[in-house]
Amino acid sequence: MTIAVFPGSFDPITVGHVNIINRAVSLFEKIIIGIGNNMQKQYMFPVEKREEWIKKTFTDNSKIEVIKYDGLTINFCRHHNARYIIRGLRNSNDFEFEQAIAQMNKAMAHDIETVFIPCDPKFTAVASSIVRDIIRNKGDVSMFVPDAVKI
Repeated sequence: MTIAVFPGSFDPITVGHVNIINRAVSLFEKIIIGIGNNMQKQYMFPVEKREEWIKKTFTDNSKIEVIKYDGLTINFCRHHNARYIIRGLRNSNDFEFEQAIAQMNKAMAHDIETVFIPCDPKFTAVASSIVRDIIRNKGDVSMFVPDAVKI
């Protein structure tokens, strides 16, 4: 079975994330959306809420599983027999950042490949950090998050 992991904090999940996942689903037999825990980040939403939103967003897709994890993504991949890591790219800055991580992962795990998927142009500006800022300032984020995200 061809399994891929789409890792992230998803704080919150955005329409950009959904776009990448929906486009990647045809490439793999199973996608695990891995909600990672970065000890250096301060999260706006508890992991249980983020997990609930993601599960509701993809409730009709049996090829998608949602799992929380700690530690290195490559170890999470190995634990779930995933040979691919999916990463979405919005711009050249994302590419530079993601390429460095992919190269480090490759050095530690030769058997795991990173697959980059550029987002649709209409989602280039959508970032969880910007969505959180809009939320903090009492703005309407409904056009930037899936319907399952109720804030």
